[in-house]
Amino acid sequence: MSFPYALIILLVEIIVVAVGLLLILKPDLAIELQKKFYEKINWRMEPISMPKEIRNTRIMGVFLILLSLLLIIFFFHKSYLNSPPGYYP
Repeated sequence: MSFPYALIILLVEIIVVAVGLLLILKPDLAIELQKKFYEKINWRMEPISMPKEIRNTRIMGVFLILLSLLLIIFFFHKSYLNSPPGYYP
């Protein structure tokens, strides 16, 4: 993998981890941002149970961080970096 692609992937992964942390640490803010977005496109969204919605938002944040870390390990694994283009071990 060439340097520019590696840098782009790393930057995207850092953003994904930051979003995951936002979902874990401030799930109510994430829910409010989502509600405001839906209002702008003429939809109304209200969770049936706010405690469940907060719990599920935090779980989604943990999932995003774990997935991001797994992808970082996959993309920056030594054998992947040294493999020819199009080869995925």
